Parts: sequence; structure tokens; C-alpha cells
Amino acid sequence: MATQTLRTLTADLIDYAGLFPPATLDMAGAVERYARYLQSEEAPMLGRFICSASRLEELSAQAGLLMPGTAGTSGYPEMAAAGEPWRISVVADLPIDETLAAIETFERYHSEEDHGLARVDAVEAKAADSAAIDELIEEIPEDLLPFFEVPGGIDVRGMIAAIAGESSQGGAAAKIRCGGVTPDAIPPSAEVAAFIHACARGGVMFKATAGLHHPVRAEHALSYEDDAPRAMMHGFINVFMAAALVKYAKLSLDDTIELLDETDAAAFAFEEDRAAWRDREVSLIDLARSRESFALSYGSCSFEEPVADLKQLGLL
Repeated sequence: MATQTLRTLTADLIDYAGLFPPATLDMAGAVERYARYLQSEEAPMLGRFICSASRLEELSAQAGLLMPGTAGTSGYPEMAAAGEPWRISVVADLPIDETLAAIETFERYHSEEDHGLARVDAVEAKAADSAAIDELIEEIPEDLLPFFEVPGGIDVRGMIAAIAGESSQGGAAAKIRCGGVTPDAIPPSAEVAAFIHACARGGVMFKATAGLHHPVRAEHALSYEDDAPRAMMHGFINVFMAAALVKYAKLSLDDTIELLDETDAAAFAFEEDRAAWRDREVSLIDLARSRESFALSYGSCSFEEPVADLKQLGLL
């Protein structure tokens, strides 16, 4: 049985990005997997379904019978489509005005039970600089939580500051890319640590994306091809424990880098009322606060790999 701290660390943790590399599933395969994951024992770990704005119409066509509502009940009775509307996070691969129009059309259609119930509550956009963030914030409505992906390899403090004013009111968040299908796409631990510290200082919520298929830092293949390159990949336990310890235990920048570089799963402990990395610990209450209002989630094209690894480590 997972401890309360492990359940807290992993609650709503994984936003499912099966449409994106390296999985790159077709829409039918991705939505069917998401529907099944929602009804699995590990469903509490599952967050939003991630879809590009340009594919929302395709999502409607493929997923309506799987979503909660009368359509789902009649179309796929074995999945017993019930419960809360699907939560969708939209990647803005279109100009922002077209992205918002596509979201509005999608939400209007899926507000009716016979179409399957779903709602878009987040939008993810790349931002080149602070000025781009300011412009986007002006256009995005208040009922959407925007995640602004910051570029890699730069000092992000200015961009985090641009997000901070909106973030203090729950109106904006940052996003960091933690990997990709080539080794050069993986940021060094020092860069990830600097991002976490900048967000903590600015009171900015964040999510991560890419490269976090596995709980603890280790070398893995970066895609599913037989000849895929291998590299050291960041672990999601490393990243989200680092966030909690930075936010609520004043973990230094050097120690944060060391934590992100940790490869020994035994260095992490999850008890009923506290979680720890070596001699640094965070209470259950502070871990919950971190997950609810600081380190929110990460996008992954695989839900099964993180679950399988947690089971292999004896944590699930």
C-alpha cells in the first residue's frame, strides 16, 4: 500500500500526453488509453488530457463516446463512462486568437451530456521573452490557467517575474521542459534547480513536461526505437520532492542540484506523515501545499511507465 505522503506526491501528477513524442499515438489510441487509465486503480495519479488546439475537433470526434455523459454510457458501456467531465489542457500550436476560438467551440460542444462532458481549464504556450508573456496574459481569459514554457539555457528570472504578478492571483504559471528524444534536450540539473528556486521566490506555480517517465534519475532510452539514444533522465520524484523542499524547507540551490542528481531510490523515504530526501524532510501538510499550489503536474506521453516503475520500487 502506498503511504499517505506518496499518494499526496502523486495525486493528479501526470497530465497524459500520449499524442506527443516519443509515443505519438493516434487520437483514437490516446483517448482510449486515457479513458481506461481513468478507471484503473492508479486513476488518482492521472491529471488532464493534453491536446493541441489544432486537434480539438479530432478529439471531439474520437472521444465523445468515451467521455462522461449519455453518449459515453451508450457507446462504451464496458467503460461505464461516468463521473466528472474530462479535464483538457490545450497546447497553443495556433495563434492565440485561433487557439482561444477553438477552445470556445470545443467547450460549448462538450457542455452537453449527449456529446460527452469535457472542459478546458488550462492552456500551454511557449513564450520567447517577458514581453510575449505580458501580451499573452492580456488575451487569455481568466477561466483558463495559462502555463508559459520558458526557453532553456537562459536566466529565467525575468520571465518568472513577468508571470509572478498574475500568479499571485492564481492567474498564471510557468512550465519547464525536462527532456526530449535527444540527449541535448535534457537540461542540466543546475538549470532545473534555478527554475524551481526562481518560481519559489516569485510565488509562481509551475508544471514540467517531457523526460519524466521515471521516478528517480537514471539512464534510459529516450524513445521506443531499438536504436534510440540513451541518456541520464530526470526523475519525477527528484523534481517534485525538490520543489517541496525548496518551498517549505528552504533547500539551498546547491542541495537542490544534488537532490536532482540523486540516483539512489533508497535516499527517498515516504512515511505516513512526512517525506524525506536523506536528512531533509517535509511534512505531509507542506507536501500537499506544494502539490496544490506550487509544483502542479508534469506532462508525460506514458502513464504506464511511471506506474510500473513505482511498483518496481515497492512504492505502489
